[in-house]
Amino acid sequence: MELYTQIKKWAQLKPDCVAIFSDGHYLTYREIEEYSNALSVFISEKMKGSDSPVIVYGHMEPLMIVCFLASVKSGHAYIPIDASIPEERVKKIIDDSGAKLFLSPSSVPASLKWQDQLFIMDNAEIEDTIALYRGAETSGDKFVKGEQNFYIIYTSGSTGNPKGVQITYNNLASFVEWMVSDFRLKEHQRFLNQAPFSFDLSVMDLYPCLYLGGTLWTISKDLIANPKWLFQSLKESNIHVWTSTPSFVEMCLMDQQFSAEMLPHLETFLFCGEMLPNETARKLKARFPHAVIYNTYGPTETTVAVTSIEINEEILNEYPSLPVGTPKKDVEIFVVDENGNEVNEGEKGEIIITGKSVSKGYLHNEELTKKSFFLYHNQPAYKTGDVGYMKNGLLFCAGRLDFQIKLNGYRMELEEIEAQLRKLSLVESAVVVPIYKESKCQYLMAVVVPKKHDFEKEYQLTAYLKKELQQLLPAYMIPKKFVYVSSLPMTNNGKADRKKIANEVGV
Repeated sequence: MELYTQIKKWAQLKPDCVAIFSDGHYLTYREIEEYSNALSVFISEKMKGSDSPVIVYGHMEPLMIVCFLASVKSGHAYIPIDASIPEERVKKIIDDSGAKLFLSPSSVPASLKWQDQLFIMDNAEIEDTIALYRGAETSGDKFVKGEQNFYIIYTSGSTGNPKGVQITYNNLASFVEWMVSDFRLKEHQRFLNQAPFSFDLSVMDLYPCLYLGGTLWTISKDLIANPKWLFQSLKESNIHVWTSTPSFVEMCLMDQQFSAEMLPHLETFLFCGEMLPNETARKLKARFPHAVIYNTYGPTETTVAVTSIEINEEILNEYPSLPVGTPKKDVEIFVVDENGNEVNEGEKGEIIITGKSVSKGYLHNEELTKKSFFLYHNQPAYKTGDVGYMKNGLLFCAGRLDFQIKLNGYRMELEEIEAQLRKLSLVESAVVVPIYKESKCQYLMAVVVPKKHDFEKEYQLTAYLKKELQQLLPAYMIPKKFVYVSSLPMTNNGKADRKKIANEVGV
């Protein structure tokens, strides 16, 4: 994959073609090429002698794409951080990554400006810099390539600290080549982008789109919060390729106008991030009879997704719980028992992924890297912690081995949420229980032993705790429901008895 060459080609052949459209703002291929070239020269000069990553902070602004490309063209990986992430968590990412440059096409959080080691540029400063360096470009030998980090995405960590997953140029190249070759994607299509850039599902639409000279149509959090605006945006999008979590499309399916009449050009649905229910796929088949539906699977640590299957009538009728398919050609998947031995077909075990999609590990965290990354059959391998089984040559997912769960496509550690809950001023102890329906996590419930407080009603206490949590956790990690108990039952080894807690609160 020659990503840089492809973008440059479209800038020359289709200079006025819109590369990204977001909330009324857009950039063409000529603009993202020229702007990223100019900004990359500044970054090279500013960060001379440093190989630290560049933080790009915002929420789907077109200029974020320019910052991504400028970073890698100057030889630096980028770290995407969504503007919805609490400032305390942003600070942890800055500290962990050792980043020296913070580019913000959005507004810069006031509390970050005290950080002496960080050079911060807001939207106006980025635009002024691009204007100042207009026409300049860095040499291609500076570009991120091979086994150098292209991007680093921070995910939930069990210690209460986020962990940075390193994805190399080679990892990304392998992924994009697979997307372009196996999913019937075409040049100059319009792609939906629903996931924030700090969530690696966004990579599934962003880079195939740029590689193919397409247009990325973003759906911001403000649109998602307002169904009227959301459906108006979808009507205007004229998209060909839909990428989202199953949860997002289920929300859209609640409205009858969501159909082929609204999106007449839609050809391909791509799902990743969580389990795709059979019933959801059936509804889509009925509403969009001419569209192709793909179910995919893969952790952030193996570059977005590594398996796929087309969900047709035959698959829907044969499997009540849908498979996630077969691996891409440069990846192998094994299902092993607790001793690392491969299990027989139909038997459940841990999913191990090997091959070119596997990350080199967690940034600046050798201990965690050694726990999950290793060599298996002389190939780079990752222990997913996901339970799976093979049937008729197809991989099926069946939950988690540990306290990690998937909710609305976001993978998170229950232990991290619990660690932050216990920091709250009115919490003595707490356990987080995932609430499932038909093998899919619907929401999180916090079971809390509160400290003495003056609130008369439980809902008042809940509102207070949620407000405190908003300073520590992203919104998607905050439990939906709070239940209060006088004590938590314990197991014989002194740990919270999660099974008993779930039973006692009626789960």
